[in-house]
Amino acid sequence: MIKLYRVKIPSIVIFPESKKTNNVSVYMVYFLSVEIFFLFTLAVLVRYSLLRHRYFLHMAQLNGYKSNEFWVWIKHNWSKDIVPFEYYFIYIILALHLLGYKYVTLTTHTLILSFAVLFWFISIKRYRQKQKKTLSFTPRMLRQTITSVALTLPVLVWGFTTAFSIQSEFIHPTFLLSSIAATGFLAPFYILLAGIINKPLENSIQNGFKKQASKKVKQFSDLKVIGITGSYGKTSTKFMIRDLLNERFSVLATPGSYNTPMGICKVINQDLTQGHQVLVLEMGARYKGNIQELCEIAPPNISVVTNVGKAHLETFGSQQAIAETKAELVQHMASGGVSFLNANDLLVLGMSRVTTSQIITAGIDTGDYQATDIRYDQNGCSFTVITPEEQAIDISMPLLGAHNVQNMVLAIALAHYMGLRLETIALAAKRMQPIEHRLELKRQNDILIIDDAFNSNPVGAKNAVEILAKFTGGKRIIITPGMVELGDREFEENELLGREIGKYDLEKVLFVGKKRSEPLVKGYLAAGGAPENMVVVSSLFEANELIKPLLTAGDIILYENDLPDSYNE
Repeated sequence: MIKLYRVKIPSIVIFPESKKTNNVSVYMVYFLSVEIFFLFTLAVLVRYSLLRHRYFLHMAQLNGYKSNEFWVWIKHNWSKDIVPFEYYFIYIILALHLLGYKYVTLTTHTLILSFAVLFWFISIKRYRQKQKKTLSFTPRMLRQTITSVALTLPVLVWGFTTAFSIQSEFIHPTFLLSSIAATGFLAPFYILLAGIINKPLENSIQNGFKKQASKKVKQFSDLKVIGITGSYGKTSTKFMIRDLLNERFSVLATPGSYNTPMGICKVINQDLTQGHQVLVLEMGARYKGNIQELCEIAPPNISVVTNVGKAHLETFGSQQAIAETKAELVQHMASGGVSFLNANDLLVLGMSRVTTSQIITAGIDTGDYQATDIRYDQNGCSFTVITPEEQAIDISMPLLGAHNVQNMVLAIALAHYMGLRLETIALAAKRMQPIEHRLELKRQNDILIIDDAFNSNPVGAKNAVEILAKFTGGKRIIITPGMVELGDREFEENELLGREIGKYDLEKVLFVGKKRSEPLVKGYLAAGGAPENMVVVSSLFEANELIKPLLTAGDIILYENDLPDSYNE
């Protein structure tokens, strides 16, 4: 046990004021109990500070270790997570003690502090929220953790040395508690500063991985590199291309949403072998120059641009800036390459002006390759593809949405260009597996679920609502928190989504988030949506609990978007 109070009584440590009585045995139990209570309080505060530190490390990781984006997240969540109300109260109590310590006994003060800490810090719900992407202690995260912990040491050392030295008779609880509370309070700033301190080292390490990956790609002279970019649909199109080309080639594609320099380097350095004939890379961007950086690692022989939308307006500022960045893929291809462009997107078509490479367009009812006569049912959708040679082939796939048709016709155009027969393409499309959380069809007993929970966007959300509205035979239910990461247009775009939902006579509409659902509600009601069919809930869990007793066989539920892990209302 930590000896908070050094009094020479055998096998017991008590408060100095206990010396005022001769009945030591009576006070021994009392003051020992107080000390144990204080140590429990200390443990509670340590646990709270550690979990808070872990939580902010996770948020830094979810923001890509980028100090500027993490700082934006900190400012956005200032009042809720960065400076929660409990820290105001605990430091007010500590300050009052320092001002009036002469008038309150140490025992009384310790008990007040302990009860305050237990009241405000024993709950850790805020920092134990379930996340889609768990914290991964990668080598980079370990380096950031070690640096941030090192930054906490001066405060801890100050608190402990002051607590032990301020008076000769006892260890002062005020400084002990305040130093531990301070490390938890300052955790996001320690982590932010750790990222800045580590940046030169991380840049050096990353440059080494990039050089290794670039050198490896150059060694495989017969390897075809396919680069895919766009505001939406990159991952879906990548998997479609992979599945079609697997019918004839040995294909390596980046998994999931691996679309950053380090994600691409990891796949190339660890997984690429001499046996691979095609490398399919998804290329993401949040800032100008990001795509060019990826092309320098692995220059594409074939480029695919799905669209230019409104994703990441917070970092780009305008759609034109997004288009210029996406065009970097077309500009920085290997010589003799070919580009596949979305024929339905004028900003994408405009990219043909920045390259001398061959251009092939694909779209719905327009382009060199055209998808026509789109039909939906509970197994997915069907459509007809017409080639530049005016061949026609019927395609069926277990996917929903006009945007998925658009992505698929791009993949079909590329596969056909690389020599696959249309009949082979049609068979591969029918066997294609739904992509997780992207208009994925699921069944739970007799209930049909449309899972579109991954990173909703204005185009995809509109398509998803239209698809839900076309179903018949059961109650049509939508659960959505709207969209995020749309910058200054976020309120307007969510209001438009609310209007889109309000256009259809859906049987049940659940908006998630009391505050963020305001534009959704406004748009829904403005479009004539029935107020009695609408409910605003605080969480996805609450939404699911609410609809459970209402469900009957044949009902359809659309889950439109799931907020990013780093987002808090």
